[in-house]
This record gives sequence, structure tokens and C-alpha cells, in this order.
Amino acid sequence: MSTKVLICDDSRIARKQLAKVLPNDWNVEIEFAENGQDALQQIAAASFDILFLDLNMPVKDGYETLEALQGVAGAPVVIVVSGDVQPKAIERVKAMGAAAFHKKPASSEDIRELLLDLDLLTQQNQLTQPVSRPHETAAESFSLQDTLQEVSNIAMGRAASALAEMLNVFIKLPVPQVNILEVSELQMALEYSVKEDSCSAVAQGFVGSGIAFEALLIFNDSSFPDMAQLLGMSQDYSRESETELLMDVSSVLVGPFMSAVGKQLNIDFSHGHPTLLGQHVKISDLINVKKTTWKRTLAVEIVYEVENYQINCDLMLLFTEDSVPTLEHLLSFLAEDEE
Repeated sequence: MSTKVLICDDSRIARKQLAKVLPNDWNVEIEFAENGQDALQQIAAASFDILFLDLNMPVKDGYETLEALQGVAGAPVVIVVSGDVQPKAIERVKAMGAAAFHKKPASSEDIRELLLDLDLLTQQNQLTQPVSRPHETAAESFSLQDTLQEVSNIAMGRAASALAEMLNVFIKLPVPQVNILEVSELQMALEYSVKEDSCSAVAQGFVGSGIAFEALLIFNDSSFPDMAQLLGMSQDYSRESETELLMDVSSVLVGPFMSAVGKQLNIDFSHGHPTLLGQHVKISDLINVKKTTWKRTLAVEIVYEVENYQINCDLMLLFTEDSVPTLEHLLSFLAEDEE
């Protein structure tokens, strides 16, 4: 008798990668859901044995899905597979009923070992002959935005885990946004996410294998008091202390993020020194400083929020227009490797 499996992830690349690494001698029927709401509707309409669940999704995220499944008769066994590797995230999903957690991307060996540990892969549901499951080709499945979003999703989780460990907090993570923007659109995007009049920002340049971009960390200025409290700083901190704090947070977030991006793309990025782009300024002032270099850019935007504290910052990667074809080429290879 086959095992009915539902894979829930907003990323088509992630859904495809996970389906591919399921044991090919496992007698399974696989269905897909694009978010938690979609998964819950499918579970209500048909019985599933196992749900592989992402955490950061639009419409209904993994936490909300786990909460909705509590008390549901015949609910599937839930295995969370996510880029959010914060210790508090792992504790939280297990407390909400998940049978296991595994970080993205999972290998075939990882999944086999996990299924054996959970007694979900048994002699009774194994095939005598392994099967090859049909799947999309790389050309059919690849898109620059989708693949870069998934690469950023994994890197975002690594960076959040480092910051969460430093502050002993839980970081709320959104779905990364990937868009090609003109300067005027970039200003509107920043003004939408950075809702306060005053902000401070650190910029750091990266280059490698024909790709050049800037990592821009923008802090809402109202974040400084709570951040200073968490770091044990005196409440009468100075402007110089704020700069030091900004540089420390930038280092903790940008370093792990770039390490995870470089590892996925197999690139060792060279980087410049972080520079203070502005302190207690308006978003328009930040844009004006860089208007001559940013022009039209491929932008990845991630908003980090610290739960129960008024701490909010944006991490943006702004790729030069000349870098886009090279980046697209490398990401297409990455998608092909996952076939």
C-alpha cells in the first residue's frame, strides 16, 4: 500500500528538489501545495500520511498551518523542512506537533535517514524495484526570480539564526522579495517597508565570478533603544555607540547571509569594508547618495523583525544590471543540479 505524501512549499524549486530526494524505493503518491492554506484544503478533502512543510510562506505560513492541524482527526505526520534554522524555531514547531525538523536543502541521504528514524520507511511500504519519477526539466522549471528567492530564503535563515543566537530572541522571517527595479521604484519599495521618517544604513560591496552587488542594511531608528537593551548597553548611548551597534548587527547578518549565498552558488565573494551610508536620515537621502550607481537594479529584499521588541531592519541586495545575465546563468545551473 502506498504512502500519501503532501509537499507544501511556496517555492516551486523547493517542492521539486524535495520530491526528487525522496527515496526512489519508497512506495508513495506525491501531491503538492503552494502554501499552508492550500495544504489544509487538500488535507480536508483527502487523507494524507505525511506532510513535508515549509515555514516561511505567503497566505498561511508553517506555524499557522501547524496550529490549524492541532486537534484535526487523522492529521498527517508533519516533517518541517525549512531554511529558518533558529533554535527557537525548531523548538516551536516541535512543541506544535511536528515530528521532526530538517534544514533546507535536504539530501536524499538526509531524508532516508530521517524517514527510517521516524519508522516511516518500512519494509511494508518499500518497493522491490526502485522507480524513476517524472519531473520537469530545468528549462521548464527555471525562473530567475523563483531560484534567487529560494537561494535567499536559505541564506536568510542562516543569518537570522546568527542574530537570534546573539540576542537570544526569535526573529520573524518573511518571504524574500525579488524584483528588477528602477531607482524611483526602489525608493518606493524602501519607503513602503521602512515606514519611519528616520533610518540609518550600512552598505558593503561584494564581487565575484562576474557578479557585483551591494548589501544594504537599513535600520529603523526606533530600533536602537530595544537593540541597545538586548546588547546590555547603557540607555544614554551616544551617536558613536549607535554606529558601533549598527556595524555589529550588519556584520552578524550580512556575513552568514553572504556565506550561505556563496556556498549555494559556489562563489567566494570578495568584499569591501562596510561603510556608514547615513545616520538618522530619510530614505530619499540614502537613494540620492547612490543614485548614480544603482539606476536599474535586481533587488532582493528581506525584512527582519524581532518578536516582542520594536526592532525592524531591511537587508537588501542590489545587483548591478551588468551582473544579471551572469547571475541568471549560474542560477540556471543550480536549478539543473537539483533535477
